[in-house]
Amino acid sequence: MLIKKFEDIDVWKESRKLVNMIYDLTSNDLFKKDFGLKEQIQRASVSCMANIAEGFDSDTKQQFIQMLSYTKRSSSEVQSELYVALDRRYISEQEFYENYEQSELVRKLANGFIKYLRTG
Repeated sequence: MLIKKFEDIDVWKESRKLVNMIYDLTSNDLFKKDFGLKEQIQRASVSCMANIAEGFDSDTKQQFIQMLSYTKRSSSEVQSELYVALDRRYISEQEFYENYEQSELVRKLANGFIKYLRTG
């Protein structure tokens, strides 16, 4: 598939899903009262998506790779914050698992795209 715009990139599409999942998750009564954690996990998820879009318009392949690296880091941040939410009992184990797996998918796709860009 030819990538003409950032919306064509699979990792961006999966990051968009992650953002919506996190926003749904943080709208529950217990979670939304923890303003710091709620805002931090939302920002980290949005950062995954935004870094891909920003990187797509980078001047160099290396800059794009750097932005994809930020996506990986933000995805790991989401995963870490999910543990806090689980430990505080803001979310169920099932919610944790579903969101953690989506974050993991984003991280793996970003890593795969980085490898592709380095070899291509």
